[in-house]
Amino acid sequence: MTTLTIGQVAKRAGVGRETIRFYERRGLIEEPSRRESGYRQYDNTAVARLAFIQQAKALGFSLGEIAELLSLRTDAGAGAREIKKIAETKLADIEARIKLLQRMRKTLKKMVDECPGEGPKSKCPILEALDSGYLQYE
Repeated sequence: MTTLTIGQVAKRAGVGRETIRFYERRGLIEEPSRRESGYRQYDNTAVARLAFIQQAKALGFSLGEIAELLSLRTDAGAGAREIKKIAETKLADIEARIKLLQRMRKTLKKMVDECPGEGPKSKCPILEALDSGYLQYE
């Protein structure tokens, strides 16, 4: 079995050493055995697990959701239904965020279009709209 240092694992996985330590504290990756010197010694499964975590993060999964996915991955009794439910929930969350961002974009675009970009600031509604404390997204 090939053992890797935390620096080697970090480099292969494209993350920092502190990220690895953080994931260990969160239980996302197992704390590795240690050499007599106290240095951590990892194997390639740590690199694969970090790649899984990074891919899941890139899709917007939270660390809690990632922990749940990792748990289901190793649970012999778990089926595709549980995994799909987590992914469907994340998809619905992303779609809701997209809708909100589209409404925010429309509102901001309207404000930008209404501001002449020159002359006195009283002619530009942006600051006034932000000052009002109440923006309605169209």
